This record gives sequence, C-alpha cells and structure tokens, in this order.
Amino acid sequence: MTRSIPVLILGAGLLLSGCGKKGPLIPPEALAPAPVTDLAVAQKNGRFEISWSAPGREEGGGRLRDLAGFLLFKRVVLPPSEDCEECPTAYGPPSRIDLDYLKGVERVDGLFVTGDTGLVKGKTYQYKLRSFNTDGVESKDSNKVRRTAVTAPFPPVLEALPSQSGVVVAFVSIPPEEGTAEGYRLYRAKEGSPMPRTPYRTVSAIANKFEDTEVLIGTNYTYWATSLAKVGTDLVESAPSNPATASMSGRD
Repeated sequence: MTRSIPVLILGAGLLLSGCGKKGPLIPPEALAPAPVTDLAVAQKNGRFEISWSAPGREEGGGRLRDLAGFLLFKRVVLPPSEDCEECPTAYGPPSRIDLDYLKGVERVDGLFVTGDTGLVKGKTYQYKLRSFNTDGVESKDSNKVRRTAVTAPFPPVLEALPSQSGVVVAFVSIPPEEGTAEGYRLYRAKEGSPMPRTPYRTVSAIANKFEDTEVLIGTNYTYWATSLAKVGTDLVESAPSNPATASMSGRD
C-alpha cells in the first residue's frame, strides 16, 4: 500500500505541471469582421452607385487580417401598408463580391464602388452589406441605405477654348425633367487619358463657363462635365458630356 503513494504523488505532479495559465476563450463571433458603417448610394444617370469602405477591425476589436469579401443585399421598398423588411423574402439573393476577383467592382479613393442598373423609375430600393472572412464567418448587417430612382438630368454640351491664362470651359444645358438644376461636376485629364472617377471642380448652376488656370503651357487637357439636379433631398448626376480638349494659348 505504501508503494503506491509516490506513484500517486508523481501523477498528480504531472497533471499540475500541464495546467498553465490560459487566456480567456474568444467566442467565434468576436473574430467576425466588424460591420460596415459607411454604406452609401447615389444616382448617376440611369444607375445607382453603391459605395463603402472595408472594415479594419474584427467584431471583438482586434485587427482584421483575413477579410475575404462582401455580400450585397437589395430589396424593393413597398408602400407602408405592404412593406415587410423582416420577411424572409424581402431581400433577394445577395451579390457576392470576392476580394480576389472584383468583377463589376472598382476601387475609388479607398472605397469599393459597384453599380446597379436594374432600376424602375419611381421605385425605392434599399441596400445592406455584410463582410465575410476567409473562414466564411459573416459580419452583422451594415447600415442600410435607400434611394428612389428618378429621371436623371440631361448632360451638358461642352466646349473648351484656349485663353492667355488657362482654358475656358463653356457649358450649354437644358433644365432637368425632375427637380431643379444644381450645377455641374467638371472632370479633367491630360489628353489621351480616360475620364477620371473623381471630379476636378464643381461649378455653380448660374455659371455658363469656368476658366481653368491650373494648367501647364504646351499641355492639352480634356474635359468632361455632368449636370447636377436636386430631386427632393437627393442630388442626381447626369451621364458625362462630350469630351472637349484645349490647351493654354500663352501670353503674347
């Protein structure tokens, strides 16, 4: 009987030596991406542009290192007496966006931007987004955004003329079918380059021309413009105008 005592003590010692101090258990949901909070929608011509930034943190606050993509949900908002956002069929199947294959998605100024052309004038659409990581764990829903499709304004007709101090860009436009004219967005690139995504200037609706003095002598610049209209509380942008190219004439 006495011989078994050292064996028992040794076994207990081995068990105790394996019981080190362990950190708190992390629930799986804490490793999910944090929800997107800046989902936005704007109308440009006959399509909506939906944009958002990628989350940088996990739900539990840690740095997110394994973001794999997004799921974009869309639904048609029905009249109040018929609308049921929580119904299982309210949203259609989501559009899957994989970071390794950004089909139909652009990166613009740190944002992901995608378009939706399946719109009917007068209908209101709502969008929400979920992120997912490489293990397929999804975030909570993003903020929700909605927008009513309207008739976009007509694009202006553009002319670019050289001047001694720069390039004068002239606008000719007609009033929008819906809402009120709010001005123009002017885009600029060196000749031969595509139209940029980010506007160069915003011009007032009461102006019919703009002189660009931030130019280099001997460099041709191409300009495009879009018309802006205010419909209710929303700003709507037209399709781009014709391109117009000119350069500074120089001083005599």
